[in-house]
Amino acid sequence: MVMAVVKPEDVNRIAEFLAHEQIPATQPPVNSDCIVVCVSAVLEPAETVFRHLQRNPHLTKTLVLCGGIGHSTPHLYEAVSKHPKYAHLAPDIQGKAEAYVLYTIFNACFHAASIQEAGCRVLIEDKSTNCGRNATETRALLERNGIPAPSSMIIVQDPTMARRTVASFDKAYGPAPPKLLSWPIIIPRVKLQGTELMYDVQGVSAVGLWSMPRFLGLLMGEIPRLRDDENGYGPRGQGFIGHVDIPEEVERAFQTLERCLGAELAKR
Repeated sequence: MVMAVVKPEDVNRIAEFLAHEQIPATQPPVNSDCIVVCVSAVLEPAETVFRHLQRNPHLTKTLVLCGGIGHSTPHLYEAVSKHPKYAHLAPDIQGKAEAYVLYTIFNACFHAASIQEAGCRVLIEDKSTNCGRNATETRALLERNGIPAPSSMIIVQDPTMARRTVASFDKAYGPAPPKLLSWPIIIPRVKLQGTELMYDVQGVSAVGLWSMPRFLGLLMGEIPRLRDDENGYGPRGQGFIGHVDIPEEVERAFQTLERCLGAELAKR
């Protein structure tokens, strides 16, 4: 893959759109009925949620850790095994659903007991393997546990999939969904260093992010999914999500990247 022809501004424009930041990373979130953490191989968002809960366990009534075992799970195992604080947990998490991997980290490395004693209920959703099921399985889990339909939910998802995930929750809870807010925590940005694309994310080491080819593949695979056409996930296609408006400048950036990187990246 030739990185030198890729313009960072095109990558950054798509990444910012997909992250769908509604709660700034630099600000503590507003209190909500439920925070849903959709597990990702990029651990910083979940760590940030746990740190906020340590400071304020009343941040939410219910914390849902969301994720089963899917094609991306090996990336999570690898991220844990390479993490300076969590590598010792690697033998304990092999073969576990993604939600249980995160729950293991939460219990071993954060003040999980005191957070729960303060009244924050923690639930494990270990069946979902995509954004749509993140939403439907979370709703079913809350209902099974006798938790009233939330009036507000904060969604923490891999920033490359945050916009689609919020759209999935909106669909799952329709026609009267809770107030949904996306809190991606990281908005990935890149820059050129010589002829190489490098991450430009303040306060987050590149070691804890995706490999650059994987990141670009995630971006390029996401825009076709969000399109409301016969090939997308919107009402005119698969019907997994409601209509999503994709700005013209984002489509132009996607088309430029597709020419640079090849259409295969958009077919992941």
